[in-house]
Amino acid sequence: MAACLRELIPAQTIRARVAELGAQISADYRDKPLILVGVLKGAFVFLADLAREIAVDARIDFVRLSSYGMKDRPQGLKFTMDVSLPIADSHLLLVEDILDTGRSMAFLQERLSGRGAASVKLCTLVDKTGRRETRVRADYAGFRVDCGFLVGYGLDYAEAHRGLPGIFELKVDGQ
Repeated sequence: MAACLRELIPAQTIRARVAELGAQISADYRDKPLILVGVLKGAFVFLADLAREIAVDARIDFVRLSSYGMKDRPQGLKFTMDVSLPIADSHLLLVEDILDTGRSMAFLQERLSGRGAASVKLCTLVDKTGRRETRVRADYAGFRVDCGFLVGYGLDYAEAHRGLPGIFELKVDGQ
């Protein structure tokens, strides 16, 4: 199975946009208790770079979700790793690599809001609108795209390509 990569967003463009997001988030959360909640695995690269660009003292935590149900038809989501920090009265910023269908972010926002957080907002590197199934929207979005299978900068295909410095569209023979 041969794969073809086409660069969509170069590394230097990502760096510049992450700096802009960091400045905007810093202004919005000045004097507010902020917790950045990275969604594993894909968001770890974006979260690390974003955290260095945010000028407020933010705590960092992680969550990990998995689908359950039949292999080809996920029926629901569950935590495989939950936040470890107390979140009551804190402002949470979910940091995600890609907002696609919106199902996982809707699940997270609902569950974490119910635990007494002052607010739960979403920052995504890529806001991919073409397959959205929910009303979830990104409060902060790095880049908006309609469709395509994306890899690089934390995004993967079967755990491969996460380390690419830019974002690429992946086409596999037969696609």
